[in-house]
Amino acid sequence: MYTPDRWMILKITGADPHYRVFGSWFGGYLGSDSWRMNSGIVSVEQDGEYFIFKGSSGSEYHCHKEAYGSSSYGYGVAAGYEKNSDGKLEILQEMPDILTMDWTIS
Repeated sequence: MYTPDRWMILKITGADPHYRVFGSWFGGYLGSDSWRMNSGIVSVEQDGEYFIFKGSSGSEYHCHKEAYGSSSYGYGVAAGYEKNSDGKLEILQEMPDILTMDWTIS
């Protein structure tokens, strides 16, 4: 289970289209910022202040509803992936309607 400080959704197209959660964490005074991307969103449910994203590898990301976005470090990493993806990765700048979204891409 992962609980990122900030998070956003990435749309992956190409041979295996899917959505992923990109989470980022603040390092604090003695640590450094970090990031993690899930294997692909299979389902999502709501639990109070959080969305719980279940990934294709079995991971769970507990993402606070008010924390959509990323640190500048995390955004830089995601933007680098987007730039080098030949148009096959898109950062969703605005939070989509999580609970009604179709997580499959045709």
